[in-house]
Amino acid sequence: MALSVVKTDIPEVLIFEPDVFGDRRGFFMETYNRDQYASKGLDRLFVQDNYSHSAGGTLRGLHYQLNHPQGKFVFVVKGEVFDVAVDIRKGSPTFGKWVGQILSETNRRQMFIPEGFAHGFCVLSETADFMYKCTDFYHPEDDRGIHWADASIGVSWPVDNPVLSDKDSSLPCLKNMAEDELPVYKGP
Repeated sequence: MALSVVKTDIPEVLIFEPDVFGDRRGFFMETYNRDQYASKGLDRLFVQDNYSHSAGGTLRGLHYQLNHPQGKFVFVVKGEVFDVAVDIRKGSPTFGKWVGQILSETNRRQMFIPEGFAHGFCVLSETADFMYKCTDFYHPEDDRGIHWADASIGVSWPVDNPVLSDKDSSLPCLKNMAEDELPVYKGP
């Protein structure tokens, strides 16, 4: 077997299926190998790793950084989430479009969310441990977001009444965002 890539409706958003080697003792997998992933289209330098533990029904997002955009390489260690990437780059041919993917400890899929995209996930299991690598550092003053239930985007979240932070429940809709609060598409 070899690392495989699943293409999505937004070409820059990539789903990876890594090799998993298992036997009666358990399993082993490389969660990231720069050379292998670069050969499959993910050639980025990651500078920060984050770990999130969330209760069932929790929805985090849709987040992005404006002046220090973060590409995110995400996967689930324990549990199951529905992960979402939304293209919010002004001038992009896929502006306002989204890709969603179930990531779990069972399917071991990984997803790359490019710079200039809003990102969020909701927890489908009792709890979930979620890991992600970032292409830039977190800058709190640069933190932005879009409301998770923005009808103009129309994400089909698999939860009706998610558990939200105060911040996430009060984020604006995309149509109410000032032009200078959105990243700019720089081409392929």
